[in-house]
Amino acid sequence: MYLFTSEAVSAGHPDKCADIIADTIVDTILQNDADARIASEVFVAGKNIAIGGEVTTKNDLTNEDYHNIIRKALINIGYTGNGGFDRKECLYPDDIEISNFLNRQSPDINQGVDQEDGEIGAGDQGLMFGYACAETDEYMPQALTYARQLCDTIYQHALSHPDTLGVDIKTQVTIDYGNKSNFEQAIPGKIHTIVASAPSQRDMDITEARTLIMDLIQKSGLKLESDTIIHINPTGRYVNHSPLYDSGLTGRKLIVDSFGGYAPIGGGAQSSKDYTKVDRSGLYAGRWIAKQIVAAGLSKKALVQLSYAIGVAKPVSVSVDMMGTALVNIDDETLSNLVHKRYSLTPKWITDRFDLSNPKEGHFLYADVAARGQVGFSDYPWEKLDDVDYFKSLIK
Repeated sequence: MYLFTSEAVSAGHPDKCADIIADTIVDTILQNDADARIASEVFVAGKNIAIGGEVTTKNDLTNEDYHNIIRKALINIGYTGNGGFDRKECLYPDDIEISNFLNRQSPDINQGVDQEDGEIGAGDQGLMFGYACAETDEYMPQALTYARQLCDTIYQHALSHPDTLGVDIKTQVTIDYGNKSNFEQAIPGKIHTIVASAPSQRDMDITEARTLIMDLIQKSGLKLESDTIIHINPTGRYVNHSPLYDSGLTGRKLIVDSFGGYAPIGGGAQSSKDYTKVDRSGLYAGRWIAKQIVAAGLSKKALVQLSYAIGVAKPVSVSVDMMGTALVNIDDETLSNLVHKRYSLTPKWITDRFDLSNPKEGHFLYADVAARGQVGFSDYPWEKLDDVDYFKSLIK
C-alpha cells in the first residue's frame, strides 16, 4: 500500500470567493483596457470585503463599480440570497460592506514592464513550476482530478438545489498506488479514501444529508471499491457556512489550483494579477510545455521550472525534469536546452501565445479559471496540445 491524497474546494469556499472576486475585477478591467496593470488582493471576513493593491488603467472604476462587481461575483458563485439558508447561516450579496484600498502601480516597476521596443518585462521576480503526468486523460494527477470531479458534482447539485445544500464544499481523494514505484512511474491504483463536506439545510438531519451526498458520490463517476473508506460531513451537523464563518484570502489555495501536491509550486498566486505578472503567465507556460512533453510520449512525468527577474523579459532559467520517467533516449539537460532555444518565454510571448490580455466569454475568463483551477481543463488556451508534434519529432 502506498497512499497519496489531493483535495479540492468549490467556488463557494471563502478562499475561492476571494480569488473569484479578484479575477472578476481583472476580467472587468482588461475587457475595457487590455493594457491595464493589476495586482490586487481580496480579503473576505463575515460581511466585510477588503480589496487592496495596485491598479493602473485608463478607465478607472468607482467604488460603486467595485461594489457591483463583487456583488455580481458572489451571485455567480451561488450566494444569491435565495435558497434554504438564512442570513445567519450564509452570506447574502446585499449585505456586503466594501473597503477599497487600491492604489496605482509604482512607476519604478512600470518602467521595467512596459518597454520601448514593445517587449514586456516580468512584473516581478520569481519562480514557477509547470507539471504534467500520464495518470489521466488530462495529464493531471489522478487524486486531484477525482477530487475536482467529485467537488464539481456536489457543487452543481447545490447550485440547482439551493434548498438542500450550500455551495461551500470541500472534497478529498486518496489514491492507493500499491507501492512507491507505481507512484513514481505515474501508475495509480484504486481509490482508498474519500472525504466530502457540504453544508446542508437546517431541517435536514445528518443522516439525510449524508445519504444525499453519498448518492452524489456514486453519481460522480468515481470507481468505488467495496473497501473504499468514505467520510461525509465527518464533524456531523454542517449548516453555517460561507465567509460568515471562515475568512477568505486570495492566493491561499495554490495547491488546489495547481497540481494537488504532486509537484512543487513557485509560491506566488495567480488570481488577482494581470498577464505581465509571471506568477500567472509563467505557470501557464510551464504547464503547457510539460503537457506537450508527456503527451508526446517522451516521459510519464515532466516538471518545468521557469524563473524571472523583475523588469527583464527573458527568463533567467528554464529547466525540464522528467523525474526519472523518460521513455526515450533523451536526457533532461538536452531537453531543457531545446525548450530554452525554441520558446522565448517572455511575458509578451506567453501573452500572445495564449491571448491572455483578452479574457471574454467563449475564450476564457480569469474568474472561471479561479473557480475551477488554474490548470488541468482542456478548454483553457494553455492546455492545448498544439506543439506536441515538435516533441514527437525528438523521438529517435
